[in-house]
Amino acid sequence: MTNTVLVVEDDKKLRETVSDFLSQNEFNVISAADGETALKIYNKNKEKIDIILLDGMLPKIDGIDVLKKIRKNDNVPIIMISARESESDQLQGYYTGADYYITKPFLLSVLKEQITALLNRTTKSQSEFIEKGAVKIDINLHRIYVDGKDISATPKEYDLLLYFIENERIVLNRDTILDRVWGMDYYGDFRTVDTIIKQLRKKLTNKHKYINSIYGVGYYFEVKDD
Repeated sequence: MTNTVLVVEDDKKLRETVSDFLSQNEFNVISAADGETALKIYNKNKEKIDIILLDGMLPKIDGIDVLKKIRKNDNVPIIMISARESESDQLQGYYTGADYYITKPFLLSVLKEQITALLNRTTKSQSEFIEKGAVKIDINLHRIYVDGKDISATPKEYDLLLYFIENERIVLNRDTILDRVWGMDYYGDFRTVDTIIKQLRKKLTNKHKYINSIYGVGYYFEVKDD
């Protein structure tokens, strides 16, 4: 099956270069030059868009705001591409719901591998539900429920919690988590892991302290009597 990519980039040369490269590699490509147009295209074609490449700095509607609007209703894979490379900018991208954050300039071959890896991870066949304690994960819909309530998790929160559950009672250090959840091509700050875990703990609430830390070592997931 051929996947459809929405490329959102205001730099015409870069937009055309990325679009042509992906087309040559058997992707269907739709493109937009600003945030407003991107949202219109997304809303019209959301059923067939498999992944979005989203520039962080866009005219009309900024990339972060586009990301926020899409994440209100959809967990479509999104890779944010930006010239903003500070830690705070990258963390904002992940906190808002980006699956990957790539800084410019980047290699097209690496971008393709990240797209492929993300699509493989989000479409792999698994059982319909996973339940641990008060947590229930709907694999098909990429939803997390705590005590029966949808906690509106971001894609990275979903991926991280699923990884923890799949490795219950195993202590995982930050480097391992980054490699398995973010991918081996991720070059951001390891504190990204701490930020996402902090958000997950808030959503699990103090009632369900399933994510535990071992100082100087890492984290592990364990369901105890609530």
